[in-house]
Amino acid sequence: MKYWKKYSKEQLIKRIDEALASTIDFQNSKHLGYPVSKLDENVFNTSGAFLNDSPLLKSFIANPNNIGCHTLGKSEPAFKGSQELEKEVVKVLAEDIFKAEENEYDGYIATGGTEANIQALWIYRNLYKKEYNATLDEMVILSTKDTHYSVNKGSNLLSVDNVQIPVDFNSREILVDELDAIVADLITKGKKYFMVISNMATTMFGSVDNPDTYAKILNKHKVTFKIHVDGAFGGFIYPISNKNSTINFQNPNVSSITIDAHKMLQAPYGTGVFLCRKGLIENVLTKEAQYVDGMDLTIVGSRSGANAIAVWMILFSYGYYGWFEKINTLLLRTEWFCKQLDDLDIEYFRDPFMNIVTLKSEYVPSKLAQKFGLVPQTHEGNNNWYKVIMMDHVEIDDLLKFVEELKSIN
Repeated sequence: MKYWKKYSKEQLIKRIDEALASTIDFQNSKHLGYPVSKLDENVFNTSGAFLNDSPLLKSFIANPNNIGCHTLGKSEPAFKGSQELEKEVVKVLAEDIFKAEENEYDGYIATGGTEANIQALWIYRNLYKKEYNATLDEMVILSTKDTHYSVNKGSNLLSVDNVQIPVDFNSREILVDELDAIVADLITKGKKYFMVISNMATTMFGSVDNPDTYAKILNKHKVTFKIHVDGAFGGFIYPISNKNSTINFQNPNVSSITIDAHKMLQAPYGTGVFLCRKGLIENVLTKEAQYVDGMDLTIVGSRSGANAIAVWMILFSYGYYGWFEKINTLLLRTEWFCKQLDDLDIEYFRDPFMNIVTLKSEYVPSKLAQKFGLVPQTHEGNNNWYKVIMMDHVEIDDLLKFVEELKSIN
């Protein structure tokens, strides 16, 4: 890893203090035109010795605004410090994890995976309109039935049809013949420009799509397409656990990627990440944002600089090897759990590089699932699956209690 290092607590605090020193001080500054300030002292406790060892709390108090995309063009100078830390996060994710070439990417910390997925669709819709004079009726989104519902939101917001591709019930793999037939049918209906959401760990199953599967079919039919990888859950585990993964920017079929820091990374909510190749994000420039010093290229506009600092702090507290150890601990727990299910002849789905195990509901009574907080595939109608995720708080002792109750039933 070129950039992903481990810092001591003292180094972390020093860097964050330096970043906040480069951020506008609303207490003592004469900046009269900014519609923001630090947290209200009449409501919040914004002082005290405890802050010396709490750099994240200090950043929330300082309240920096990371509006814009700091890998491209100018940015608001009043918040330079937190923006620089955000750029470091984007560099680690794009280059070290997803193997982008230096300075051949753009990205920013979004409010979550939903925004990041919609950002990608927004970019590609505008790209097709700008470069091909395409109409909305000529565009279509392709995603599997396991894909996150944010794609449905994006479809609705952008007025672009979304077509779901069926997957095998047991393997959760894309049914290639069905994909081929669907694409052929869409072309007869006038669709020419395709936006693909390819999953790197679906929310329910942790299943991983091969983006090359989409690319092969779409190239066969000679249509224009862009592929976005939704790695909201898998982005901080799959590229690390699967050393042979080709789902990254070295793969020419991948144009953009979503990652969520508030899932595996355990950052505060509101910390998704959007990454894309250079030359794409300009398609969503909001030219009317003329009072912003720089280019507003994001859906949300104003963004929390404190959340960007939180992600930076987590990444550099662990470093690559510390994170690798954490991920492998979770994978060992996952393998232990799967072994217990195998011994009980309970059927389940699990990608070998992921920490999600999804059990067929016929083996798990609903009362038992509720008792242990398993997540159903659906809360409406017939439910076929229950999900277990190995996180820090899900220890072997917790899994063992669940397994013992399963034994008494099965």
